[in-house]
Amino acid sequence: MVAMNYVQEMRQLIGHRPLLLAGSNVIVLNARRQVLLQHRLEGVWGLPGGLLELGESLEEAAIREVREETGLQLNALDFLKVFSGPDHFFTLPNQDQIYVITALYVSHSWQGDIVVDKTESRDVRFFDLQALPTLGDEYREYLDYFLSLPLLPSLPR
Repeated sequence: MVAMNYVQEMRQLIGHRPLLLAGSNVIVLNARRQVLLQHRLEGVWGLPGGLLELGESLEEAAIREVREETGLQLNALDFLKVFSGPDHFFTLPNQDQIYVITALYVSHSWQGDIVVDKTESRDVRFFDLQALPTLGDEYREYLDYFLSLPLLPSLPR
C-alpha cells in the first residue's frame, strides 16, 4: 500500500499530468509448464505483479507482489526484459496519465499453496500456455515476448 500512498501524494501535487511509475510482473511456471494467472478485480486476467514501493528493488517488488497476490514464495527469479516507452502510456478512467516501466521476470522455483487475495483478485490459477484466457493487452505482450524466446524448450519439465 506504500506505493499507492506515494501515487496519491504525487497526484495531489501534479493532478492528472503524466506520472512515471515502475513495477514488476512475473511469469510463474509450474512443473507442467503452465503459467500462473490472476483474474484481477478489473475483470482481466494477467500476471502477478505491481508497483515498486519506495526504496524497493524491482526484484524485491516482484517477489513481494507474487507473495501478496498468490500466496506463493518465489525461490528463484530470472530477469527477462524491461518494457517502457510510448506504447506503455495510459490514461486511466479518472483521467490520470501514467507512463509505466515494467521489469518482466520468470520463475519456475517456488513453494507454497495458492491463496487468492480477494482485495486484488477474483481468482488465481495455472493455465496451459496454449489455452490462455483473454488477457489484458500488456500481459499478452509480456507472454508473447516470453513465448518467442529460444529458452522456452529448455525449461524444466
